[in-house]
Amino acid sequence: MASSIVSGVRIAGVASAVPRAFRTIADDAAVFGEAEMVKISQATGVRRRHVAADEICTSDLCVIATERLMRDLKWPQESINVLIFVTQTPDYILPATSCVIHERLGLSRECAAFDLNLGCSGYVYGLWVASRLIAGGGRALLLVGDTISRIASPEDRSVATLFGDAGSATALEADQNTPTKMHFQLGTDGGGHRHLMVPAGGFRVRHSEQTSKRTLREGGNIRCDEDLFMNGAEVFSFSMKTVPGLIASVLDQAKWPLETVDAFVLHQANRFMLEHLARRAKLPRSRLVLALEDYGNTSSASIPLAMTTSLAGRLTNCELRLLLAGFGVGFSWASVALNCGPLLMPNLIEVASNPAQDAAVVARA
Repeated sequence: MASSIVSGVRIAGVASAVPRAFRTIADDAAVFGEAEMVKISQATGVRRRHVAADEICTSDLCVIATERLMRDLKWPQESINVLIFVTQTPDYILPATSCVIHERLGLSRECAAFDLNLGCSGYVYGLWVASRLIAGGGRALLLVGDTISRIASPEDRSVATLFGDAGSATALEADQNTPTKMHFQLGTDGGGHRHLMVPAGGFRVRHSEQTSKRTLREGGNIRCDEDLFMNGAEVFSFSMKTVPGLIASVLDQAKWPLETVDAFVLHQANRFMLEHLARRAKLPRSRLVLALEDYGNTSSASIPLAMTTSLAGRLTNCELRLLLAGFGVGFSWASVALNCGPLLMPNLIEVASNPAQDAAVVARA
């Protein structure tokens, strides 16, 4: 695995946003049957998922979270040196959505902006890139999120009942008075890319009438080749083989005994997987964050969303020793051991169907 240590950078704040609209297991029962949904919900730990309205993009969720965070931090636009947008659901094929966001936020022309196309590991990868870029000085905004509901067939029980939508914003700044370090471990197994993917609609397999037609697939699921496909068994197997070693490796790099970690914030894949990973990695169950009951698997946003909903009370008041780990689509994985807090963490923002209306609400809050 690739190893990296970053000094002199701190997380100043984290904000998260979700669409106000949501679907419950009762809604899904109308499609898949009540008995089936009870079984699925018990395994995944998901009871409802926030889903974006047609007019809401991932960028809208991230911009609203960013505006709230910058206002509360009192960071002027001209103080931002780097903007990174991590998503698999951009506004356009081109230009990079980060450029669109740059204009919406009114950032300086001296601010570098670019996109990263990553999913489950994307938040930690983004922290690594952002912190490395400003280690010598400056401020960075890391915007991470996905609206996976847009690419999940509503008749495919393997994805429709699991994935939710969310966006986040993380503010980082160089601080040479910060005595602690961020310890990163990252890796890739590209041979697993076919097990979690949207097979068509890009440039390898172009959009056509055939690729957009939903048909009956394995397990009685209905989807088209432009919908998200997940081989759950392969993803589970990969996670069990990779994540325990990833956790052990980053703890060894940081020279942290496992029992000294205050909270383990893993990608919120599903409850069944997280509980198995905790047992295999011998994580204290009381320190494992489970935060997907009301949000589902929110892809790249799941780690900052879990921090917002489960750790805000502690992180706003004291420093915590955290281990963050993302893993999945690609196959790709990344973990960081870091001391975090006190920092600014606004309450979770719920976004209505009109992004302009929500921006006004945030401005008045």
